[in-house]
Amino acid sequence: MMDENFNVQTELEETQRALREITLMIEQSQGEFSKLAQRNAAITAHLQQIQNQIGQASAQDIRMAYDSALDAQQRLFVMRGQLEKLQSDKNHLEKYKVALGQIGSEVVKDNGSASDGGKVPSSGIEMIVNAQEAERQRLSRQMHDGPAQAMSNFILQTEIAMRLLDVDAGQAKEELGNLKAAAMGTFQKVRNFIFELRPMMLDDLGLIPTVRKYVDAFKDQTGLDTSLTITGTERRLEPYLEVMMFRAIQELLGNAARHSQATMVKILLSMENEIVRVSVDDNGKGFDPESILSGKSLGLKLIRERAEMLGGTFDIESAVGKGTRVSFSIPVHG
Repeated sequence: MMDENFNVQTELEETQRALREITLMIEQSQGEFSKLAQRNAAITAHLQQIQNQIGQASAQDIRMAYDSALDAQQRLFVMRGQLEKLQSDKNHLEKYKVALGQIGSEVVKDNGSASDGGKVPSSGIEMIVNAQEAERQRLSRQMHDGPAQAMSNFILQTEIAMRLLDVDAGQAKEELGNLKAAAMGTFQKVRNFIFELRPMMLDDLGLIPTVRKYVDAFKDQTGLDTSLTITGTERRLEPYLEVMMFRAIQELLGNAARHSQATMVKILLSMENEIVRVSVDDNGKGFDPESILSGKSLGLKLIRERAEMLGGTFDIESAVGKGTRVSFSIPVHG
């Protein structure tokens, strides 16, 4: 029990430190956003002036004004998105901090009376996961209704390029094509971002279909030779268990793509009657497991702690130059 309490306390201190850092980043970003907003207003006013005098302006002046306006809007859009994400992350950390405090209180209250070997109750880990996912769901909706909708503004910007038709038809058509391609590409990126934040099919269809789709997308985006094997009886689990397992697989695949220098990744998901097992193997450069878990690899630590708090297991098999296998198991009911 003391070990679990120490883990919660350590995580709480790390969350408080992260909150201080993100608060400072928000203050700095707000200052930069104000500067960009002022610059965008000035450039927009200049563009409007050019449009009012379209017959007198040269093609070069029109193009420069248009390029400047588009660049300013893109910078402002990116900074607004960064600010919203930072604020969302801050809100998430604040909820996480509250959840950790409540779990710490449960651990202290239950100390000496628990009969499960000192594990934090499943309601505790459910509270953590649900707090995180509630924030991800909110941000997912925000991205869908905000930036995703804003992508249509790129299409509307074609009206500016169309004004070039009477001045330089060839240049106008080229600008229109480039702008439409950029808008379509950005829109696809936003759709991918929404899926990363909170795949809607996780709620609708469950863990297995969502993992299949995510692995396909991972393969396309990274170019890694990735395979997924599913055994046992496919079925729905408790929502917080599906969330925990999906996020763990997402983290492990992300680690393989970012850090391992692997060319091949294998995922095994075994759904047995009373336990679900997951393993992710790669043929990358490997590492010393002890140094990783004692260092700053928060993702692996969270997977281990969540699995153990739910009464499951966590294991890493790796060595420098030998690749890596990370596996965990979670007991389930029904």
